[in-house]
Amino acid sequence: MKDLHSGMTALVAIAAAALDADNTPPAVDLQGYNAAEIVLAVGIGGITFNGTNKIEFKLTHSDDDSAYEAVTVDDVLGVDAVGTGGIIKALTAAHAAAGAYRFGYVGSKRYLKLTADFSGTHGTGTPIAAVVLAGYGHDNPQADQA
Repeated sequence: MKDLHSGMTALVAIAAAALDADNTPPAVDLQGYNAAEIVLAVGIGGITFNGTNKIEFKLTHSDDDSAYEAVTVDDVLGVDAVGTGGIIKALTAAHAAAGAYRFGYVGSKRYLKLTADFSGTHGTGTPIAAVVLAGYGHDNPQADQA
């Protein structure tokens, strides 16, 4: 177990909050790591989601932290398909219980951004958080986090 802990670091992709509109995603820099796992946590839906009132989680990547493009199904593990714009998860039906979802990033780009893209009317926020677990660092063990 020590090897797992000392061989990875956690990077914030979506800061934990009850959101009712699109987040402004930070760039997650994977330099120095050879693996990345995205862990998305979603609380009970603030509304009843449907095809109009929904949240789509879009993953994009970049070589230079300037020009981002949508990932494809070849870049992500844990999904059967990736939707337009890099959609790796969509909430389009009632979400009555909290859930955690994970996706492996196997693309070749240095930077990632994960956006919670809201459509329709969201009068009440939905709790959301996401981290990227970057692993197989070039320098191990990874420093402990505060």
